[in-house]
Amino acid sequence: MAFSILTVSMPFYEYVLDFLARGPSAQELVRFQPPSSIQQRFEELLEMNREGTLSLGDEEELDRYIQIERMMSLLKAKALRYVEDIH
Repeated sequence: MAFSILTVSMPFYEYVLDFLARGPSAQELVRFQPPSSIQQRFEELLEMNREGTLSLGDEEELDRYIQIERMMSLLKAKALRYVEDIH
């Protein structure tokens, strides 16, 4: 997978990388939430997509948000199973 400059400089991407690099526990993975500024940007992109006003760069950014969100959802599901197994 090739990484564009946008991918590397995207705040959500950076935030997730920093979070994962700290080696979070399973409980921390389950509780993971991006900051409100990142959630707000994601909502803006979704709204622009609904309105059909996304630029090519916005579309790429939205695609990255969706990919990262899917990955984090899968990680959370696996971590939740681990947390439930140890309790």
